[in-house]
Amino acid sequence: MEQDFIKSKQDMTWLMWSRIRQSSGTAGSFLKAYSELDGRKRYFKLSNYDATAGITGHECVNELICDRLLSILGVDHLHYQLIYADIRIDDSVYETYLCASDDYKRSGESKIALDAYYELERHRGETPMQFCERKGWGDYICQMLAIDYLILNRDRHGANIEILRSNRGNTVRPAPLFDHGLSLLFSCHSDSEAERFDVLRDRPVNTFFGSKSTWLNLQMIPADRMPEFHPLKESDREVLMEGLDGVISETLQEKIWEMIWKRWCAYEDFCHSR
Repeated sequence: MEQDFIKSKQDMTWLMWSRIRQSSGTAGSFLKAYSELDGRKRYFKLSNYDATAGITGHECVNELICDRLLSILGVDHLHYQLIYADIRIDDSVYETYLCASDDYKRSGESKIALDAYYELERHRGETPMQFCERKGWGDYICQMLAIDYLILNRDRHGANIEILRSNRGNTVRPAPLFDHGLSLLFSCHSDSEAERFDVLRDRPVNTFFGSKSTWLNLQMIPADRMPEFHPLKESDREVLMEGLDGVISETLQEKIWEMIWKRWCAYEDFCHSR
C-alpha cells in the first residue's frame, strides 16, 4: 500500500486552488485542487485558509487519523495521504500540510450528492432514512451514524455523502465514506483549548440524517442493526499517531486519542445495553 504520509517537503506550487466556503459557520474557506497525471486523477485539499491568517488548523491531519481509524475498524472509506509541501495561493507561497486522495469512481460512473439524489428519487413523505432503506443502503447509513459519533463529525451534510451511478444506469451505490476534516478536535487551535475540551460532550453537528446530535443519531440505529466493527485496542494509539510528532502537539495527540478511546468505550457500552 502507498505510504499514507510524505514528511519530506514536496514542491507542489503548480497546483491551482479554488475556494470552497466552510459549511461549519466559522470564518475562512477550504481550498481544493486536482491533477490528472499519467491517467491518475487525484484531489487535494488544505486545512482552513483565509487571506489574513493563511493556512490554520489541522483538518488535513484529522483526515489521516480518521483514515487510519476506519482501517482499524474495517470500514470502507476513502484513503487520504498527508503531504508536507510548498504550495502557492495567489502570489504567496505557504509551507503546509495538505491531503490527497484518488478518484473513487469506477470507470463509467458519475457522482451525485445524496441530498440531490434524494430530491430526484424520493417518494412523497419519505424521510432520508426511509429513502436509503428502500434503496438498500440502510446498513451503510447505520455504520456512518456510528462512525460520526466516534469521531464527533460536525459536517455530514447531504453533499458529504455521494451516490455513484453507472452511465448505463444499471448500478447505483453509495461512495466510500469521505471528508472527516471537521471532526475530533478541529476547533481547538491551541493546547489550552485542547486541554479544556470535554471529549464526551455532545456538540451541534450539521447532518443530513436525524438531529444535530451525534448521540441522538446513534440511538436512531435499531438494536439489531448496530454495526459490528473490528475492535479498537489501546495499543492502536500508536498506529493512529504514527509520524505525527512535530506535526501536531503531543497535547493534541493525547486529547484526540482520549476522545476516540472514550467514545469507543461509550459506544461498546451502548451496544451492550440494548
